[in-house]
Amino acid sequence: MKRSRAQKPASTSVDLLALRECVEQFTSKTVVLLGDFVADEFQYGEISRVSREAPVLILKHRETKIVPGGGANAANNLASLGAHVLPVTAVGDDFAGDALIVQFRRQGVDISGIFRVKGWTTPTKSRFLAGWAHTVGQQVLRVDYEPKGPLPDVVRKKLQQRLSASLGHAHALAVSDYGFNIATPELVQQASAKRKSSLQVTLDARYRLHRYAKAGITSATPNEAELEAEHHTAIGQDTGELTRAGRETLSEMKLQSLLVTRGRHGVALFEPGDRFSQIPVSTWHTGDVLARAYVRWLEMQRSAAFVREQLTTLPDGPTRVPAGPLVANALVVCLIEGWRGEICHVATTDDQGRFARYKIVDPSFHNWMGLAMALRGQQISDFPLCNKSFNLSYCGHDL
Repeated sequence: MKRSRAQKPASTSVDLLALRECVEQFTSKTVVLLGDFVADEFQYGEISRVSREAPVLILKHRETKIVPGGGANAANNLASLGAHVLPVTAVGDDFAGDALIVQFRRQGVDISGIFRVKGWTTPTKSRFLAGWAHTVGQQVLRVDYEPKGPLPDVVRKKLQQRLSASLGHAHALAVSDYGFNIATPELVQQASAKRKSSLQVTLDARYRLHRYAKAGITSATPNEAELEAEHHTAIGQDTGELTRAGRETLSEMKLQSLLVTRGRHGVALFEPGDRFSQIPVSTWHTGDVLARAYVRWLEMQRSAAFVREQLTTLPDGPTRVPAGPLVANALVVCLIEGWRGEICHVATTDDQGRFARYKIVDPSFHNWMGLAMALRGQQISDFPLCNKSFNLSYCGHDL
């Protein structure tokens, strides 16, 4: 009987120096964004009562927000990183399309490649969130608006011409295919073939990942469900199946890298030469106060493990000087600015140079007493308002 080959443990090591240099270079790069611009609409309402017509909530509308989604979100992120973004896309001649164009015009993004299409619908995900004042709204309904037909041929021709022109002086092409046929494998392949020099091409395709195999893609970022659909499999916690599917996609599409987002299981990175890395995230199966405290504890464990692994990758030289033993019978106080305020760390060592005591005091430790003082003599109904005004941590971790 043939014994199966043991899986190599996945690394979580990341070259932080290279990552920082990569982010700093965005300000000098021109990136073309070809893809489906989606409007993410959020309608907030206060719960008024339960309807007599049906067992549903009646919301009193408070405000509506529209933010970039889909390929528009990718363009927004690139602009926030300082890149010169050239969107190539189409939106409808409607309110959602207007909102997206206004958003990018305010950011100083070149909108000449965003074509308005009369009678076409800008893909919109409208979410309705219910709640009261000073509470976090909970999503109770989502309504999607999608185009009822394909783009006119004249608009597709404009997209092709603009894409070819924009790529002439671009450093990279980002493709966001959410299934609305703005980006297609054929369009990307034709545009890339016209360039004389090589081009970095990233792909986020929701439905047809492998159809881009001949389009010159260098990096792709599917989620786990999309990878499962391509390989007709179920991955779950099966690292072997994840590895098989990831390496097959990497090979078939001739990618330089494949990043698979896995929800609560983190992300998995595949690179040529059987290089495979996983970066986990910390989660818990409930959402109560205990769960929030436990997740913080898990994050500290993961952070400590990550730091230790990064230390092993440091090059020899001045950066790798041993820290040496702790000073015996010493007291150290360190103040760190957290998002709720000042966090105080106090450590003492014994006569052997080992930690004797380590205490962390966060802002909520002091301010819970302040909340108690503020509520003296008040109605219990005032507690939610005062509590949210103080915005204290129930689980006691402001780290």
